[in-house]
Amino acid sequence: MTLKPPTPPRGRGSLSQPDNRYESEKRESVDEDPTEQSLKTQFLPDTARTVINRSHSPDVGFSLSINPYRGCEHGCVYCFARPTHAYLGLSPGLDFETRIFFKQDAPKLLMGELSKKGYRCEPIALGINTDSYQPIEEKLRITRSILEVLDRFSHPVTIVTKSALIERDIDLLGKMATKGLANVFLSIPTLNENLSRSLEPRAAAPWRRLEVIRALSSAGIPTGVLVAPVIPVLTDHEPEGILKAAREAGAISAGYVLLRLPLELREIFGEWLDFHVPLSSQAVLSRMREFHGGKLYDPGFGERMRGSGPLAELLEQRFEVMARRLGYKGMPELETGLFDRLATASPHRLFPDFHH
Repeated sequence: MTLKPPTPPRGRGSLSQPDNRYESEKRESVDEDPTEQSLKTQFLPDTARTVINRSHSPDVGFSLSINPYRGCEHGCVYCFARPTHAYLGLSPGLDFETRIFFKQDAPKLLMGELSKKGYRCEPIALGINTDSYQPIEEKLRITRSILEVLDRFSHPVTIVTKSALIERDIDLLGKMATKGLANVFLSIPTLNENLSRSLEPRAAAPWRRLEVIRALSSAGIPTGVLVAPVIPVLTDHEPEGILKAAREAGAISAGYVLLRLPLELREIFGEWLDFHVPLSSQAVLSRMREFHGGKLYDPGFGERMRGSGPLAELLEQRFEVMARRLGYKGMPELETGLFDRLATASPHRLFPDFHH
């Protein structure tokens, strides 16, 4: 059932609870539900049997990934991962940011998978679907334990986050980076504080993310910036400014991703536009169609991340020119030759008790 509160719940990105695509019926609420104004986050155990995901997508730059959490309390309204909550029978709207599943056994599962004789070492991307540094990570420390396992096995890892909590793990990431085993990207779609508060309500502020880049870089950890997503009309004038600010903070590599609107996200983001920027709503959607040959989204490889046509080519040229002018380079290649399948670790150190 699509529930639309009179005003967005405080600290949340989505305005409603749209039905997921697997529901047999589509319903609209008649009465506004005032209880939606005060939503508390629920944390639920995820009983996964494996922890390493394998991808064959040619446009993501990695084959292996780990997502310690499903759902994301940051509440970024543009998040392309929102539709994955439908697999759990939940709404990609408010459920996605208020019902967070945590993989309590992820470190133990990872150790078992890395120990298998047939395992082939490749860089693991951490937190690609949803941020591995959820606010609850400060208490659960699942991501920290995963990094400890990877460090013990001398296994390379790359991380994308928009959380300042990653500073907690600078000691470990710095140690891994000295052996070429770690790099980090901070995702920054806008430097506009007001826009950021409504787009990504519980993520670190843009200025704070720049501080994180500075802290990681100062610790010798190769750090980059990901301008993602680039939102036509709203933020497509900002890549140059973001690149400059991030470079000054110490970023050495940069990339960007165009706004993606798969499945239920089209409705969720459309509602956000109509509520927060009504005068620009149709312009944003019209420009998105120009990037995708008349469609709001094209899921094809090579198309979904950048779009196609004159506008896509212009955005790519702008980005490349500015990155080159500022001296950005690619990340150093992560080291895979140090991998030790026979590594051992102290269970008490790597696998703390999880209380929630």
